[in-house]
Amino acid sequence: MAAVLAAGDGAVLSHGSAAALWGLRRASGLIDVTTPIPRRRRARLRLHASALAADEVTHFHGIPTTTVARTILDLAAVLAPQQLEACLHEAEYQRLSSPTSLAVLLARHRRRRGNASARRALAHGPGRYRTRTEMEADFLALLDAHGLPRPDTNVSRTIHGRRIEADGVWVEHGLIVELDGGSHGTARRFESDRSRDRANLADGWRTIRVTGRHLREGGELVADLRRLLRQPP
Repeated sequence: MAAVLAAGDGAVLSHGSAAALWGLRRASGLIDVTTPIPRRRRARLRLHASALAADEVTHFHGIPTTTVARTILDLAAVLAPQQLEACLHEAEYQRLSSPTSLAVLLARHRRRRGNASARRALAHGPGRYRTRTEMEADFLALLDAHGLPRPDTNVSRTIHGRRIEADGVWVEHGLIVELDGGSHGTARRFESDRSRDRANLADGWRTIRVTGRHLREGGELVADLRRLLRQPP
């Protein structure tokens, strides 16, 4: 609120700072504020000048801010496609709504930088690819880069009579992926993960475990996934 007031009349929180306020991603660095006309630089603020329509601004926790849809539209110009997609699906998961949808804003602002990324994020459909960590977003990015199909992510439901809880599942291939990014480090969690893998395998579900190093090296993981996703369950 202090940043918005310091920026003058008509200012609203926007871009990454608005995304943090809405709970779409973590705050970092300078505070983003959009003003209706260009303003002088101020310490700790990153100022953007844009004449926002009435249905692109709102108040959240009493703070003037861009709507969720407008926030995502602004982020499309500065985020990687997978990061943008994570924001979009987080908004869907939290059931955040806007007076005007992102699709309408894309039609309204046809020539904005980042529109192609926003359209791709919309095309991936609601709910199936929600990511909770940067590692999950990086894994989807690796699959996209090599033309591999995405799994359903953060699954917790009954599939073919089996209760599945996993970071990702290719249902049609009977394949589960677990991303081990360091949160599975306790001995108890290690044992329970392996017990679950064994039970899934007994029911015909194969599990692969991917580490950060596997993602960084990429090549062997991609080659193995190509073979696994060609095999019947």
